[in-house]
This record gives sequence, C-alpha cells and structure tokens, in this order.
Amino acid sequence: MPQRELRPHLPPPTGALVIVHADDTLVVIDKPAGLLSVPGRGPDKADNAALRVQATFADALIVHRLDMATSGLLLLARGTDMQRALSRLFEAREVTKHYEACVSGLVECDDGEIDLPLGADWPQRPRQRVDHTNGKPSLTRYRVLSRDAARGTTRLLLQPVTGRSHQLRVHLQAIGHPIEGDALYAPPDAAAVHDRLMLHATRLELRHPLTGAALSLISAAPF
Repeated sequence: MPQRELRPHLPPPTGALVIVHADDTLVVIDKPAGLLSVPGRGPDKADNAALRVQATFADALIVHRLDMATSGLLLLARGTDMQRALSRLFEAREVTKHYEACVSGLVECDDGEIDLPLGADWPQRPRQRVDHTNGKPSLTRYRVLSRDAARGTTRLLLQPVTGRSHQLRVHLQAIGHPIEGDALYAPPDAAAVHDRLMLHATRLELRHPLTGAALSLISAAPF
C-alpha cells in the first residue's frame, strides 16, 4: 500500500519560545505545533526546539520528544549528568504526562484504558500500527472532559503510561476516535477540519532530580 500523502504542517513559528520553568538542572518549554523537538533529516528540518533552547541554555539536552505536530510541555536537561538522571525517571515511569486532545466522534465511556501493542508500520513509515505479533506493550489511560454533540467530537484528557512513538494517535485511531487534524491517522474529513493536530501536552509531573521536591507544570491547551 502506498504511503498516504501528508497535508502541509504548520510552518515552524518564528517567535521566542515560552519558558515554563528553568533552573540549574532542567528547562521546560511550551513547544508550539509545527516545531521539531530535535533536528530532522535535511537542511529544511534543521530548526528545532532543542537548538532554540541552547541559544539561551547552552548545556540543554533533550530528554523526551514531542511529535512536530504536537504542542505543549517539553523537558530538557542541563548537562549530560542530568540528562541521564531524568532519562532514568522516564524509564522507571516516575514522570507523569497528561495531554488534551479533540477526537472525532462521541466517546461512550467517561474513562478507560487502551491496551494495545504497537510497532512500526514499515511499508508506510513513519506510521505506527497495532501489532499483536511483534508490537511492544503500550497503555494509554483516558478521561472524557467534554462532548460536543453538535460537532460530533470529544475532548479527552490522556495519560500515556508507556511512551511509544505516536502512541496516543494510534491508540485513539484504533478505538475509532482519531485525533482531529491528524494527517497521518485520521480520515480525510477529520484531518482537514483543522490546520494542526489537536493534541497538546498539558501537564508534566515529576520529582526534581536534585531536591526531590514535587514539580508540577501546566500548559493550557491552545484549542
């Protein structure tokens, strides 16, 4: 099957990045949609969030990533020691991430879990797919925030327990509620409704790797 042709993404914004939190250990920014987390392939994909943060914090290093089309809270470490420490927190699932999404259709249950293994869809990369044979265990929790019966959409609060590539996007597509504006996974009518993916990393919770204090950061969804 040929790879689906993508609609153009939002161009990378040119304004200054919003710094949500910064100290000697870590930096958290509010990444806009349309900006890569790290460099992509080719000179046209050189601009990225990590590079922009390094203009102010030269020792800033990426710890996790958001898809280019996803906006919201992105964590960077100050130096390699802190990068390792924060990476261990992610690996131990001691960092809680929450997202908001607008999805097609009216989600019936007020809350639930999506437990489906995911793997690469090699013929259609970068797409991922549910793969019950070779996929990695993947778990997403969700809660309905609101339903819009007139538009036939639902706003969800999402918590990815695991951190697979495109996890939220594939899981929601798999249960019949693709994220609106998703050029990869939504049907054309849902993909074309918006000029961006309606997915935002809205909350990040962890214990500070130096002080042990609880750190809870919030970014309101811009849609």
